[in-house]
Amino acid sequence: MHEHEARLVLPDDEHNRLLEANVHPSNWVNPQPAGRYNMVVLGAGTAGLITAVIAAGIGAKVALIEKHLMGGDCLNVGCVPSKGVIRAARAWADLRNASEFGIHVPPGVRYDFDAAMARMRKLRARISRNDSAQRYAGLGVDVYIGSGRFTGADRIQVEGPAGNRTLTFAKAAICTGARASAPPTPGLTEAGYLTNETVFSLTELPQRIGVLGAGPIGCELAQSFARFGSQVYLIEALHGIMPNEDRDAAEIVQRRMQRDGVTLLCCGKDMHVGRTEGGKRLRVDSHGRQYDVTVDEILVGVGRTPNVEGLGLEAVGVEYDNSGVKVNGRLQTTNPRIYAAGDVCSRHKFTHAADAMAQIVIQNALFPHPFGLAYANVDSLVMPWCTYTEPEVAHVGMYEKEAKARGIEVETYTYKLEEVDRAVLDGEDEGFARVHIQKGTDRILGATIVAAHAGEMIGEFSVAMKAGAGARTIAGTIHPYPTQAEVIKKAVNLWRKAHFSESQKNILKKWFAWARKG
Repeated sequence: MHEHEARLVLPDDEHNRLLEANVHPSNWVNPQPAGRYNMVVLGAGTAGLITAVIAAGIGAKVALIEKHLMGGDCLNVGCVPSKGVIRAARAWADLRNASEFGIHVPPGVRYDFDAAMARMRKLRARISRNDSAQRYAGLGVDVYIGSGRFTGADRIQVEGPAGNRTLTFAKAAICTGARASAPPTPGLTEAGYLTNETVFSLTELPQRIGVLGAGPIGCELAQSFARFGSQVYLIEALHGIMPNEDRDAAEIVQRRMQRDGVTLLCCGKDMHVGRTEGGKRLRVDSHGRQYDVTVDEILVGVGRTPNVEGLGLEAVGVEYDNSGVKVNGRLQTTNPRIYAAGDVCSRHKFTHAADAMAQIVIQNALFPHPFGLAYANVDSLVMPWCTYTEPEVAHVGMYEKEAKARGIEVETYTYKLEEVDRAVLDGEDEGFARVHIQKGTDRILGATIVAAHAGEMIGEFSVAMKAGAGARTIAGTIHPYPTQAEVIKKAVNLWRKAHFSESQKNILKKWFAWARKG
């Protein structure tokens, strides 16, 4: 076997060799277990890494098991590489639109997709030091490279390249994550397709690409490939894009993506895939019209499947289903000594959600609660998220329809970026800030921001909600001018203006009249 055939990450270049040396070192020697572990963690993605490092940091004896790449999806095939690709695609788009700013790019400029992807791989390898086996071992974690499975009530067997190890534990955490799903589309498997787990290995730009699924992954990468110059067909079974977001928020992004060259085929039905001499053939019905297109690659971004196979969960009474491992609010599985965190058990499949859940696992599994420490509950988390298209869409808390479904009376206020000076000057005035406030109070129930920097801005609403600070606090907070974040205060000021009562206005009118006489 040639060396490149044994590589876990392709292409075989200096950047990916460095990545593997950090997160799956070929010369790693698994330690010999020395006694019972306070915590054994299965999986070294975000949830597993955070669980392990915090546990070791408070003095627990910890083992961390990873069969593939430490860092999990986020580092290797998710957040990190996708944002590197998005940044490069934005640079290409900025160059094409530079004339608006007085920059006239001469014809014949060379765009190098391979160089853009090499930049991503270089930066991913640099970041991988943070998740490396060497670093975690230096922090006091016993790192095991290999497959782990439960073999008894307090035992996990690790099958590694140099032999097996048997670990005993007081507590354990299942943090094995999830993997890309694929729809049962006729002919898809036979034709072959990419997912987020393989698309970042590309070194040549597909001239034509079909993207299945208009959720966050599909939208982010569809827009990026269109900006690189691919002819992109985005196919979605539901109407429009980002079906979980407010329609007017999603439609702003949809119009931008279409200007970038994405062809949207939504309400897609009866899709079939086949191979032709010219590539891969996609046939789909969209809004009653039959489309028959040929592409070079198909990218699937339609969901995630939890990694529960081969863990021996039945041996320890841990229940699971197609949604993942079953947990309670404390993140205990049906075996109270075993916890779970991250994509393997959460409906919020975000890196920051996995981080927060890992901290709940530590607090509930390792702290001495009989001495008065409170249990942590996952249901109390204030969970923001963001889709990193241009513009971005970020959200936290409830949507208006969700609040109404719960019987909560809600007032909604929306302020458009086209009325925010900095957004206008930046040429980034498509979007808005929207806040939902419980009627009769200033309690913030949720918020949505559509803006170029929405992911950076949503934190203000998240902090306010977590701290129990209401709309009055934000309205009374000074925001620097000019910033796009002013849109947050302006949205909240709409609430303040609406609640400045007629009686208050009448009292002031009388006061002003009296003051003029005096």
